[in-house]
Amino acid sequence: MTRFPFQRLYVLAVLRLGIAPSEFWGMTPRELFALLKHALPPAPPDRATLEDLIRRYGD
Repeated sequence: MTRFPFQRLYVLAVLRLGIAPSEFWGMTPRELFALLKHALPPAPPDRATLEDLIRRYGD
């Protein structure tokens, strides 16, 4: 069983978002993920998207 990454989420919320520890523990997971969604860099494109971009805009 994989453990839920509470420590990692706590560090991201407190250090990256500047949320007070008491606010973090008072948030719902939905609230936290809504904030983190905008604070973290976007995921890199998948292979199909990358190939499509190369096909459309290649040198």
